[in-house]
Amino acid sequence: MKETIHKLNQLLKSGRDYLSKTSESELATKASPEKWSKKEILGHLIDSGINNLQRFTEIQFENKPYKIRKYNQNELVKVNDYQNSDIKEILEFWCSINSRIKKVMELQTNDSLNYKIELEKNNISDLRFLMTDYVNHLEHHLNQIMDKNS
Repeated sequence: MKETIHKLNQLLKSGRDYLSKTSESELATKASPEKWSKKEILGHLIDSGINNLQRFTEIQFENKPYKIRKYNQNELVKVNDYQNSDIKEILEFWCSINSRIKKVMELQTNDSLNYKIELEKNNISDLRFLMTDYVNHLEHHLNQIMDKNS
């Protein structure tokens, strides 16, 4: 888990640096009406953070295997109106939610990292996988924001 936490720290630093130096107009530009802008991708990462923080904490006291509830990603981005929100507000929220996630990750024991989760019917994994997958998901979308992949 130490490597995952270190990776999350590095992603937060590089993301904060990039986003604080990039113009609002560049972050709001959409390749097409149905594609997310960089601000909306960051908003999606906030929604992902909110949902995963809830998962990471609920698994501590819920019955196992903990059942993962899906969330409507596109609708959340629309309803939260990240496209028309101030980038400083979005960036601060993204940093804050991930700071809390990092703290929750640091508090885990080997026993808790092995708590079973049900991703979908008959697909069982553990909290370690879920936390690592969260950081990899964040990396994927941060690379999109920073134009490191498409």
